Amino acid sequence: MRESTEVPDDQLSQALDLVEVRGVLSDGFALRGRWEMREPLQESTKLIASVTGRVELTTDGLGPPLHLGPGDVAVLNERSWLRLRGGTGTGPRVTITDGLGSRFLLSAGAERAGAGNVLIGGRIDLDDAGRALLLPALPPAGVVRASAPTAATLRHELDRVVDELTAGRMGSAFAIRQRGHLLALEVLRTYAEQARLPSGWLRLLTDPGLRPAVSRMHAEPGRAWGLDELAAAAAMSRTTFADRFRAAAGMPPLAYLARWRMLLARRALRDRDTGIRALASTLGYASESAFSTAFKRVVGEAPAHYRDRVRAAPAHPDPRS
Repeated sequence: MRESTEVPDDQLSQALDLVEVRGVLSDGFALRGRWEMREPLQESTKLIASVTGRVELTTDGLGPPLHLGPGDVAVLNERSWLRLRGGTGTGPRVTITDGLGSRFLLSAGAERAGAGNVLIGGRIDLDDAGRALLLPALPPAGVVRASAPTAATLRHELDRVVDELTAGRMGSAFAIRQRGHLLALEVLRTYAEQARLPSGWLRLLTDPGLRPAVSRMHAEPGRAWGLDELAAAAAMSRTTFADRFRAAAGMPPLAYLARWRMLLARRALRDRDTGIRALASTLGYASESAFSTAFKRVVGEAPAHYRDRVRAAPAHPDPRS
């Protein structure tokens, strides 16, 4: 019998591919003694992983500090500054001025066992569509806890990252780039499993009750879906389905379908040579004009202008530059 190569339905992977989510590891620190660092943040989504030791994290709009233990990862969403404190003992607290975001300081000679704190810093790079989808789906600051049963894979990824940073093996730069993507994925899905997410696409895509309806919209985005059809797919009444969908997504089902169509349109305009008229038809619009009007309303520019702009944009920079 021929072995199936079909990949199970995975709406989160579809969404991450569409919005070009990239995890980028920017730095690693091994620190001893009592220390403190503070720095401004330019990244939309910042990741701080405490591999060993305990760290106190403060940021704007947070209130009481967050406390990170070994294996915990903090996710900061559109914050403007960050302060970290760690270490033990009675000596003076050293202020580190070349803070996270500057360079990798972990090296082959940095033994984790001898350091009070080992930290990994990174970010999640997003395109315009990614920022529109992901940032509202995350709180201003949150922590993925390593102690939770669902975090085993995340802890494994952190260990692999540190191994690549410290072993000095051939191809480490390439491996670190790939590990950055995997680490970002593990942070997002582990956080979704641990936390009560605000309304948004991440909460919607992780709601098992709504998955059958969302799968149908994703599989046939150009179809004129009706609310009754989608509710039946989810085995819910029309009212129950509409209320649950709005609570999860932050918008009605057909508004979500329109947003999903625009994500598909962005990818097609960016990556393929599909004509705008053909794209409009594929996505269920009666005319090129209707599609262009909808696209401009959501994206802020006409489809042809968007295509020219994104194709002329430079590629993402090397994460370690």
